[in-house]
Amino acid sequence: MGNVPTTVKHCLSYEQLIGDYPWLRHWLQEEKVGYPEFVKIVEVGPRDGLQNEKEIVPTGVKIQLIDMLSGTGLSVIEATSFVSSKWVPQMADHTDVLRGIQRAPHVRYPVLTPNLQGFQDAVAAGATEVAVFGSASETFSKKNINCSIDESMLRFEEVINTAKERQIPVRGYVSCALGCPHEGDIKPSKVAEVAKRLYEMGCYEISLADTIGVGTPGSMLKMLQGVKKEVPINALAVHCHDTYGQALPNILTALQIIRKKHYKFLPTVGKTTGSKHVKATTASSV
Repeated sequence: MGNVPTTVKHCLSYEQLIGDYPWLRHWLQEEKVGYPEFVKIVEVGPRDGLQNEKEIVPTGVKIQLIDMLSGTGLSVIEATSFVSSKWVPQMADHTDVLRGIQRAPHVRYPVLTPNLQGFQDAVAAGATEVAVFGSASETFSKKNINCSIDESMLRFEEVINTAKERQIPVRGYVSCALGCPHEGDIKPSKVAEVAKRLYEMGCYEISLADTIGVGTPGSMLKMLQGVKKEVPINALAVHCHDTYGQALPNILTALQIIRKKHYKFLPTVGKTTGSKHVKATTASSV
């Protein structure tokens, strides 16, 4: 497998991957594209995983999960989401969860905040880092957060400006970066446009999400090539769902984008198994 890291060898079948994407062999072996020296995992299961569960998970179980994750060596754990309980009942206990966890000194615990009210509630509960979530699909934005892309940017600007005043870092998500359940394919230029707006507002990091898991190494490559023209690669993340078994190949492709030693890159992998949704945001740096 050439210079493919041992961890990657254990996670996917190289022969199957090359069979599906013949161009990767040339890229990996002949071009000898380098890999980052380490991968950082940003765990989002307590928020993005649990919010997909139909049965309400007890607050104590959520707290226990986060406390156990804090002892694994993770440096970032997305704890909960300060959204309306009307829309996401699973996250109705966000304040109790954030106040109840045992915070490890080496771990950051960002929370999702869709608007200024959510941000204010999060800060009151003790949040020291937040995230906003937009979309590269106009239809998905309207169905998911009940507003257009432009309207969502006005909301996020309020959150980010207020966060700056309090010196609270903000991370940004771009949903549907590789496809939308309503619009189908999404142009890389649209993803780049939304990512750029979030970055220029002040998000220190932009996570590009394959929300429905339809991405392939080819579409991942095209999307990242487009976005990195507008946003520095060291401020990008990818968030890959494993709906069709493509999360790891997509992350492998994303890792190839790192070309220089000062670059840092942040990929994400998610997997849905039956009713269980397990996801981790992975970031690597050299």
